[in-house]
Amino acid sequence: MIEQVDFFQKLNNHVQDQKAFVVYRKPGSNTVKSLFQKDTVSHKVSDLSESGFVFAPFNAEADSYLIPAENSNFFEFEYPAASVLDDRSNEKMSSTIDFEFMEKDQKIHENLVQEGINSIKEEKFQKVVLSRSERVQLYDPDPIRILKNLLNKYAQAFVYLWFHPDTGYWLGATPETLLNVERNRFKTMALAGTQMFKGNMDVEWEPKEVEEQKFVTDYILESLQKAKGVENINATNPYSAMAGNLLHICTDISGRLNSLDDLEELVKTLHPTPAVCGLPKEKALQFILKNEDYSREFYSGYLGELNIKSENKRNSNRRNQENQQFTAISKQTDLFVNLRCMKLKDGNARVYIGGGITKDSNAADEWMETVNKAQTMKAVLVK
Repeated sequence: MIEQVDFFQKLNNHVQDQKAFVVYRKPGSNTVKSLFQKDTVSHKVSDLSESGFVFAPFNAEADSYLIPAENSNFFEFEYPAASVLDDRSNEKMSSTIDFEFMEKDQKIHENLVQEGINSIKEEKFQKVVLSRSERVQLYDPDPIRILKNLLNKYAQAFVYLWFHPDTGYWLGATPETLLNVERNRFKTMALAGTQMFKGNMDVEWEPKEVEEQKFVTDYILESLQKAKGVENINATNPYSAMAGNLLHICTDISGRLNSLDDLEELVKTLHPTPAVCGLPKEKALQFILKNEDYSREFYSGYLGELNIKSENKRNSNRRNQENQQFTAISKQTDLFVNLRCMKLKDGNARVYIGGGITKDSNAADEWMETVNKAQTMKAVLVK
């Protein structure tokens, strides 16, 4: 554990060297962790047996990047949410908005959504998740400043800053777990539906959103039951979960892996999830790749700790050692879906947003949902 000031000095020095790094904080934690790669080699993931921090794209056929644990310096420090308050007294946004572009973008997105609705009514698939990106010109594009705002604002999200020479800068505050594996136990979630948080967690959900979340839950459960090496699958009842100023419907799902060798098969089963792709997955995926007019890159991919060694202290049950502490070493994987994210390039932030489309969706409403979701990221661009 190092001091916060010392860490950011090390980070600034590392940024100057243009070497890969990642800084992140898990949901509900006050501890910020980081991996600073020691060399300039571009490391790729081959079969998820590697150890380090993985950054994977939406399209599973594209390269996934790795900052390897054995070839990196590891630092951590304490940074509770809101330890440094944003100066929002005048609500000045450190960005400009191109309203002419927004009007054009609205038409494009509403047409895309309508195509999706028509395809669902033609029974080509049950659900599809359609997205768009929005370019925001920044007055102050410093990624470290934006990271601090994310850390201050989103205590219950997975907050990160990633840099790699091959990918550039990405930042985000995602509410969605893809997969947590410790020893042979795993946890995942089915997340869908969105509404603004207005101070009350006990809210009513529209039938369209309840149906959408049930689609996601049922598909994940059915897929896990067919997956190699997966047993003892359980699911909670759906509940409202908060992420920033938004609420979602969530179901927690858990199970057991026969072996950690089955990790790659499990990730392939889950990614991309129905919450970012649709279902049936393959048909929805092909619609997205054919009809979305841009590349998602790493938006709606996944990222996080991969096979990181974890120390768990426990008491021995032996009589002659009952007061001693033992440390059990195990591998832990903690992956998150890359939602609520942005890419920084040439003084601009490219913000990515999307929404689930079902037969009852309305194109204009879906556009407004993406506008609301975009505010989640734009809020951290306050100067």
